[in-house]
Amino acid sequence: MILKCVRNFVKRLKALKYTKPITSKPTSINLLLIRDTMTDASTMGKLFLNGEEFCDTLELAWKDNQRSISCIPAGEYKVRLRLPRESATRDYIHLLVQDVPNRSYILVHIGNTTADTKGCILVGQSRQQDFVGNSTLAMELIIKEIIHLGGENITLIIKNK
Repeated sequence: MILKCVRNFVKRLKALKYTKPITSKPTSINLLLIRDTMTDASTMGKLFLNGEEFCDTLELAWKDNQRSISCIPAGEYKVRLRLPRESATRDYIHLLVQDVPNRSYILVHIGNTTADTKGCILVGQSRQQDFVGNSTLAMELIIKEIIHLGGENITLIIKNK
């Protein structure tokens, strides 16, 4: 079952094209999230991978890091790939943000609106107010690139603009 899942995922990844290929393999993978629009309803931003703009992000509004109703604090976090078998709700490879103060299971995953998150980071290829579009494509591309770069030593830095 797991092997079939991995084979299907690899097959889908091979069909995708890189948006901005990175030619050398660094020893670490750096994700930078710049939050640029904060409203009472949401927090929107841009995600950069090793210095290259990669996709848009959508999070809940800041509400003092309250579980399930707030985005997480700005800061530096370790991140790892999380396989579908580790999740009861996600049937695709996604990212787990580790050691978030007073929070657990903060993910980077597919979704379009704040109704799709309980404090996680949603990714998309386009954005409007309180919305990211083409989320599945954005997630597949970021996972493909992270795997291409080795899939380990991932750091996420979140900054508020």
